[in-house]
Amino acid sequence: MTQQPAQHKPRPLLDLLLSIVIPSIILMKLSAEEHLGATTALIVALAFPIGWGLFELIKYKKFNFIALLGLISVLLTGGIGLLQLDTQWLAIKEAAVPGLIGIAVLVSTRTRYPLIKTLLYNPKVMNVDKIKRKLDERDTSDVFDAHLMKATYLLGATFFFSAIMNYILAKWIVTSPAGSAAFNEELGQMTLLSYPVIAIPSTVMMMAILYYLWRTIHGMTGLALEEVLANAKQDNV
Repeated sequence: MTQQPAQHKPRPLLDLLLSIVIPSIILMKLSAEEHLGATTALIVALAFPIGWGLFELIKYKKFNFIALLGLISVLLTGGIGLLQLDTQWLAIKEAAVPGLIGIAVLVSTRTRYPLIKTLLYNPKVMNVDKIKRKLDERDTSDVFDAHLMKATYLLGATFFFSAIMNYILAKWIVTSPAGSAAFNEELGQMTLLSYPVIAIPSTVMMMAILYYLWRTIHGMTGLALEEVLANAKQDNV
């Protein structure tokens, strides 16, 4: 009998600790020559998010596009430091990852499956079947699809915002030569600052898109919030 992969449960605090906090502390505190040295500290710091990402992928056997992008981002950052490339490449890399996601969001509008459906308007987040029935009853499906497209453009804008802020933050903080202890310390500072400076505003923007989507659904179907959410699937029509 084939053994089923373990069920994945979100662990945001552990993700944050292993992918951000510990690597940042290693870079900032152990990069000096009297400790690990710049190269060894960078390798040890990179081992945490890479090891954690691989563990998640192997254990739960579930392809995660965002996790893959995170691993690529970490590997590129490590490569810039270990190969001692110009810090300009770090700023470009920091902007490229969210920028590419933003482009993917826009490209998805030309397909049958805009990414807004994958991220927000999907059966795990919303009661899609009930919403669709109500839209069909009121003959507002086409109008709703137009609003869904607008939400997709707004979603793309959040990633382009992150790309711009990532580039500015990298150019502002990381100024020392790659491969040096100072470079590692600045890299750790940039990583820590990226959350309050970039992640929090991006999360607020994402919540605003979710609110816009709910207001649109409510206005076109008359469904209350508790009926829209996925955990209301067991309710009657």
